[in-house]
Amino acid sequence: MKFIKLYESFEDIDSICKKYGIYNYTINSDGTVDVDGSVYLNSKNLNKLPLKFGNVSGNFTCADNQLTSLEGGPQSVGGNFHCNHNQLTTLKFCPQSVGSDFYCSSNYLTMLEGCPQSVSGRFACNNNQLTSLEGCPRSVGGYFNCNYNELTTLEGGPQSVGREFYLTGNKLKDLYGFQEFFDGEIYYGGNQVAEILDLFNVGNKLGKVIDLLNEYGVIQQDGKLVILDRLEEVFYTLNLEVPEIKLKNYEVY
Repeated sequence: MKFIKLYESFEDIDSICKKYGIYNYTINSDGTVDVDGSVYLNSKNLNKLPLKFGNVSGNFTCADNQLTSLEGGPQSVGGNFHCNHNQLTTLKFCPQSVGSDFYCSSNYLTMLEGCPQSVSGRFACNNNQLTSLEGCPRSVGGYFNCNYNELTTLEGGPQSVGREFYLTGNKLKDLYGFQEFFDGEIYYGGNQVAEILDLFNVGNKLGKVIDLLNEYGVIQQDGKLVILDRLEEVFYTLNLEVPEIKLKNYEVY
């Protein structure tokens, strides 16, 4: 009997499971493999996944390989899903249901299309080549880390983040797309917009500040212009003293 080109028989699947220390598994009639437990394929020098997985009740990690595709990856993971430190350019075939953390950092991703729409734990897509957050989860229960990408906008970003939001090392000129009234801590160093946020001197709890900057349309012309009286109005609204405002990265009107 034949299955997906990866193997020819149930015996082949058994052999592969034994080779990679996969236990408590069920081979389905279509050749997919369900695992009651975790699958650890990290640091195996893989350039493709060795099986076609169905549902994995525990963690699934295939980090630190040379994967260029997640084809064969599980449809659902009960615990963490880690595919970081590979050579992925797409998240096609990633699980659509993840019980906890989702890590896809340190790949060659330029977009996040294919992600699950909700991640109850942490979501890390840092150290890629992302130019957009379109396709990312709508809801993240833990932190959201998109440090060190090529982002110029947060449009398409998550609507809900339970903990910290990491934005360091991008090319953000404005903050449109930031989720409304975010109350967690925000780390934003290395972006053009940092010199505006630093004026407020309120630590990393900047959700309300960012919301007002966007609401009042402080930053205009694709991140080239700041309207000074609108910026001052944000300070007044927050009952903060207006500091001396000198901006190097924006024209001021």
